[in-house]
Amino acid sequence: MKISDIFSFAFGAIRLRKLRAGLTTLGVVIGIAAIVALLSITQGLQTTISDQLQSGFATDTLIVSTQRGFGMSPGAIVAAESDFELLVNYTQIIDEIEDVDMSVAVIRKLGYIKSGEREFMLAIVGVDFAKYADVYSRTFVAEDGDISLSPENETVVVGKRVSDPWENGTAFTNVDNIVEITWTNASTLPPKNETYSGQVAAVLKEIGGFGFGGPSDTNIYIPITRAQSFFGTDECDTIIVQLENDDSATIESVSEAIEEAFGGQVNVISSTAVLDTVSTIFSTVELFLTGIAAISLLVAGIGIMNIMIVSLMERTREIGILKALGMKNRTVLSIFLSEAVIVGLMGAAVGVASGWVLANVVARVFTGGGFMSAGNQAAINAGMTITPVLTPTVILGAFAFGLLISVIFALYPAWRASRLRPVDALRYE
Repeated sequence: MKISDIFSFAFGAIRLRKLRAGLTTLGVVIGIAAIVALLSITQGLQTTISDQLQSGFATDTLIVSTQRGFGMSPGAIVAAESDFELLVNYTQIIDEIEDVDMSVAVIRKLGYIKSGEREFMLAIVGVDFAKYADVYSRTFVAEDGDISLSPENETVVVGKRVSDPWENGTAFTNVDNIVEITWTNASTLPPKNETYSGQVAAVLKEIGGFGFGGPSDTNIYIPITRAQSFFGTDECDTIIVQLENDDSATIESVSEAIEEAFGGQVNVISSTAVLDTVSTIFSTVELFLTGIAAISLLVAGIGIMNIMIVSLMERTREIGILKALGMKNRTVLSIFLSEAVIVGLMGAAVGVASGWVLANVVARVFTGGGFMSAGNQAAINAGMTITPVLTPTVILGAFAFGLLISVIFALYPAWRASRLRPVDALRYE
């Protein structure tokens, strides 16, 4: 019997049992749709986060912090009890290390910015404008106004989302505006609000990144000297180190030299290491989500086996007549497996389309950004747009998985059908 005839016979059997075939296919559709939706959203999220991290990073930089700050080294738990402080003038020690171009200290505190009647919570970042602009020459760039390399203490620079938080042209603050910056000093009892007024010298171009170490759309920047006096401390959160190049050997040697210089009391993180870690985490998440979604496909496979067995019982006399007319065992086996192949292919096709639609709906629902206000206070939500990514690998994998599950669970019913004896089948009622 020709292959075309076998598939034609299988199609005819499916058409005769439309509802049953539809429900069987639905199980495959749900499983494939779950896999496609989860993987598309995960890969889209990975792409978005990687792009934003890369926009906020410079590949030739290292981030030095205390182990209390990040806790990423093996001895972080022990070191967390240390009183070691990373000071602004420690940049002089780092600058003397071979292959280091320059280093810049960063003081970061949460505070409030007030302009007119509106007040928002955000990160207040103290940096040396000249050095910071050299290290992040592509992102710490003014869209409006000018970034002074020797700023007055009252000069401030704001991120794009601080100037235009609603992204509709309605400005919260502009160049030359006076803003009131407030920070709560909790080191005194009772806590005391420290406030000063600064003039906006520049609004940064939109960055779109997270600002892990680098510039961010949701920060306000003040001169490092003003930060030291305003916050009453010489302790910095991180020191950004720019290297002579971004070779892995240079990154490793300088990292070791910095850790040795501070007696192992600091963490040294490279931008490339963070990106690699993010990729590894997402790969693990994808594998985990695929395993969860595959469970629904296994349930669908059991449904396929059940339906095929029921179909076998209903068509016993039909199979007996066909075998009495000379149909071979392998032909009967092929017909039943062809039905499973058709169900798997249809389920995979509809599942891929449904999963893609579902991924876009979920991404649209959970995508957001801008300022989230509550009364006179608000917290900046550095929202991001998630665009699901459907790769050829996911599509081919979905089809292969759907087809494989369908065929595997149809093997037993098909084998039973092929082994029926014509006499017994014709006698079956």
